[in-house]
Amino acid sequence: ATMLRGGAYKPRTSPYAYQGMGPAGLDLLCEASAELDMPIVTEIMDPRDVQVFLDKKIDVMQIGARNAQNFPLLKEVGKTQTPILLKRGMSGTIDELLMAAEYIMSEGNDNVILCERGIRTFETRTRNTFDLNAVPVLHHLSHLPVVADPSHATGYTRYVEPMALAATACGANGLEIEVHDEPSRAWSDGAQALTPDQFDDTMRRIRAIREVVCQETME
Repeated sequence: ATMLRGGAYKPRTSPYAYQGMGPAGLDLLCEASAELDMPIVTEIMDPRDVQVFLDKKIDVMQIGARNAQNFPLLKEVGKTQTPILLKRGMSGTIDELLMAAEYIMSEGNDNVILCERGIRTFETRTRNTFDLNAVPVLHHLSHLPVVADPSHATGYTRYVEPMALAATACGANGLEIEVHDEPSRAWSDGAQALTPDQFDDTMRRIRAIREVVCQETME
């Protein structure tokens, strides 16, 4: 792992579900960042919170799927120079994702990372449908780095590793993977979380795939 992602603000479908710790959660993330010497990624939901994130020196602001077309928010984070991890909307097209990125960059912030995290389809056996077509297409249409989130895309631990390997093989520059030491006790997203041991095993296989992909690309 090269970055630590955690949610202090949680956009939940139900208003009665756990909403996150807010500013106190940001403080805990900053403490973890200092202790582990790892940059942090965390979601911002409200344009009015941008200055708070800047004051706390958040390394990467994440725009989640539900805010992928929150244009006031996109414009506001675009006025900063903080890297932005922009997730594809739940039913968003590739062109809509690219135009959302343009909203950010048009304000002066070119530090945008695109994220494929699955889209809503008729399929119900997985949480979302992981559109791996998006990875090479985005590379073709844009100069921006592309990462993939197999955890939110599939919704189930058993599917995270195979889809992480597939995303790596098709050219993803990075992966966002949910990890929890006790997934059954997680306040959110436990069903899709890997344990640290599972994550370690998965990363070994990912490194092997990357070696092959990079070698083939060079040849």
